Amino acid sequence: MAAMIRLRMALLFSCAAVLGLEGCKTHPNPQAAAQIAKPVQPAQPEVKTAPATPIAEKKEELGKDTWDPEWDRIVEEALPPELLSARVARDVRPFCPRFNHLSEVDRRAFWAYFFQALAGAEAGLSPTTNVRHTEPEVAVKDDVSKRMVRSEGLLQLTYMDAKRYGCDFDWEADRKLPLKDPAKTILQPKNNLSCGVKILENQLIDQGRPLLSRKSYWSTLRPGLPDYRVFVKQMANVPAVCRVDPDARPAKHGRAGRVGAPVNAEAYSRRE
Repeated sequence: MAAMIRLRMALLFSCAAVLGLEGCKTHPNPQAAAQIAKPVQPAQPEVKTAPATPIAEKKEELGKDTWDPEWDRIVEEALPPELLSARVARDVRPFCPRFNHLSEVDRRAFWAYFFQALAGAEAGLSPTTNVRHTEPEVAVKDDVSKRMVRSEGLLQLTYMDAKRYGCDFDWEADRKLPLKDPAKTILQPKNNLSCGVKILENQLIDQGRPLLSRKSYWSTLRPGLPDYRVFVKQMANVPAVCRVDPDARPAKHGRAGRVGAPVNAEAYSRRE
């Protein structure tokens, strides 16, 4: 009889243990479950404000709207790893000869400055700039809007770029808005600048073309054209860490390799 009682007690304890384990599985700790379910947010890269380009300095002196430092952050957070790697060091050498020696934060700041200079040359730093070109080579129909192409925003982009590069432009929404309405998706600095980063990545990484190329998306990066000289002038204030001598402000004219000097673009168009 005693043996039977001990057997029954053992069975009861075993069942209790099993039920207890199952209960833990069925009724988890709500706080622990919430922590497990919460997605891990990727860490944002450290960013650094870039210097002002000559046109930005001038506009600030005149009390006009100029480059917004927040736009540096947009560019720097949009940069893919490839544009921060040694793969692009030769391409940027005319403007940042020390690129390979910079920290990742300073490399991001260089690219932020680069896009500020590009926006200065392309649109005078005005995010609502809108131009319809009449030159035969660019006076074509936009295959998204079905209208003659307009170059729009800080980097003078088109709705076709949404298809080509995966940019966040919504023609169906924008077509209902006035031409220079800042609410248009193509004119919003975040969309426009992020798209520009994608276009440059496509040129340098996907296509393997140099930064200064006759086939660049932007005429301001095509050596030999008047627009290119405008861009070079805007590159005069690159971050000091880019320069061979960080304490020396670049001169407008100087020996090859000096930042801010007119560069021999032919030497850097090696893959044309």
